[in-house]
Amino acid sequence: MKKYNNGEFRLKDIDQEYTIYGWVNKRRNIGKLIFVDLRDRSGLIQVVFNKEYLQTPFEEAESLRNEYCLKVTGKLVKRSDINPNIPTGEVELIASNLEILSEAEVLPFNIYEETEASEALTLKYRYLDLRRERLQANIMMRAKIAKAVRNYLTENGFIEIETPILCKSTPEGARDYIVPSRISKGSFYALPQSPQIFKQLLMVGGFEKYFQIAKCFRDEDLRADRQPEFTQIDLEMSFVEQEDIINTVENMLKSVVKDIKGITLSDFPRITWKEAMEKYGSDKPDTRFAMELNDITDILKDTTITFINEALKIGCLAKCLVVKNEANNFSRNDIDKLTDFIKTYQAKSLIWFKYLDNNFNGGIAKTLEPDKLTKLKESLQLNNNDLVLIIIDKPNILYNSLGALRLKLGNDLNLIPQDKLNFLWVVDFPMFEYSETDKRYKAMHHPFTMPKNLEDITKPEICLSNAYDIVLNGYELGGGSVRIHNPKTQKQVFDALGLTEEDIKNKFGFFIEAFKYGAPPHAGLAIGLERFTMLMSGTDNIKDVIAFPKTQSASDLMSEAPNIVSLDQLQELGLKIDIKKEVK
Repeated sequence: MKKYNNGEFRLKDIDQEYTIYGWVNKRRNIGKLIFVDLRDRSGLIQVVFNKEYLQTPFEEAESLRNEYCLKVTGKLVKRSDINPNIPTGEVELIASNLEILSEAEVLPFNIYEETEASEALTLKYRYLDLRRERLQANIMMRAKIAKAVRNYLTENGFIEIETPILCKSTPEGARDYIVPSRISKGSFYALPQSPQIFKQLLMVGGFEKYFQIAKCFRDEDLRADRQPEFTQIDLEMSFVEQEDIINTVENMLKSVVKDIKGITLSDFPRITWKEAMEKYGSDKPDTRFAMELNDITDILKDTTITFINEALKIGCLAKCLVVKNEANNFSRNDIDKLTDFIKTYQAKSLIWFKYLDNNFNGGIAKTLEPDKLTKLKESLQLNNNDLVLIIIDKPNILYNSLGALRLKLGNDLNLIPQDKLNFLWVVDFPMFEYSETDKRYKAMHHPFTMPKNLEDITKPEICLSNAYDIVLNGYELGGGSVRIHNPKTQKQVFDALGLTEEDIKNKFGFFIEAFKYGAPPHAGLAIGLERFTMLMSGTDNIKDVIAFPKTQSASDLMSEAPNIVSLDQLQELGLKIDIKKEVK
């Protein structure tokens, strides 16, 4: 029997009999007539139960409650009272037969409106939460994006290949999720953080163009745009350079946005990592609004204000944001709150002043030399009612704190247009970054990234990489790089990372071995499918685009995972749990 979509009936379909299915979204009983809005994933249609036409006992129609699951047969007719608020508002189904497929108890929360139900409650009953129109639209958009990506890449010569889920632990990035082996007791698999090694080996294997909608796992602290398991659009190409990957991915994204949103995008701008940090304080800048960082280090040099002078002498930078035409809207209490905010990013203090009625007011204006204030006015092109917010600190802290402050102000002052999709390429990333925790340099992307200049490998503080990120509206949508395909170069990078011969053999031995047999030049990129869907659907929470997400503590409240396994299972795996109890 054909399944009709409830939300697709129109006037052209009237005067015919149909059998439809769905859930009771709403019911109205006016005695001899019962009206039900019957919902399926396509939408809803009004069904009329009339004693005169209903062959099923009318008592069954009277028993209906919200979320009962029904099968209804009847004739589609034109409505006398048109409802302009729904696509099916000109038609209704006059029921002749009713079958209650299943009943429903009173729901634990209201699914018909955006209610104040707690996240814990909605995640526990996620299957009910998924009945909401908004969540269904998001999940279906995710499917459409995946289909559009698959179609584009397949049509452009890419081969879809699945790579292993059970693989070897190579914990150079985030923590691995590990899986114990029953057969090789004491040994463990790891769930892949990405298909990185395998997709490079596919290039060695001669497939030339690979892609995969790949499941990945990372045991890391969660936030609104991260989950412990996620999906990425993963691709790799042989005999290419950076420009080839950027063009391929940009054209793919343009095609997907056109398919999904009907929007024709212009070419994506590009900036270097250094420029992104200096202009926006972030390597994933939101370019939907113009507020940029201004370097005022030279202007403030040799000031008589001791703490500023001393900070600049030891290599700190001075940068500021100009909040245009908002000075009168910021009280001293408001600025104190901004100070507390930037301190969460380890910045020491927020320096400020206002330019009002051709005068410098408040904050540092009382103590900074007049000639320096004049230079600031000219350099920053200050106008009446402008607020200047300054941070002086070490570069990393300054960029993190001032970049975060820029985003906060953009959101708080409604400076960010929500209907824009601003894509941006960020290129020329540092090859290495220093870890204060481990007291050594680590790969900023991963250790298989090709340096821009091979001679700089021994100078990790200045070495740049052939790495590139695609950014959308202030989120890192994806990243990639030209890969190292020469064993000698790969060994140099491992040496720069402080890996011993034993480390290299244990973690990457089979991988390095493969590169001895004619590895082609290759490059690739991966895009977060959920993050892309999140931004395309206009939500700021990645849980809204995942059918069954985890909480911030990586728990599934619905299935109650993770859970305790039996002693028999542990013994079979050769494992013993040692949980030390706190002594009170």
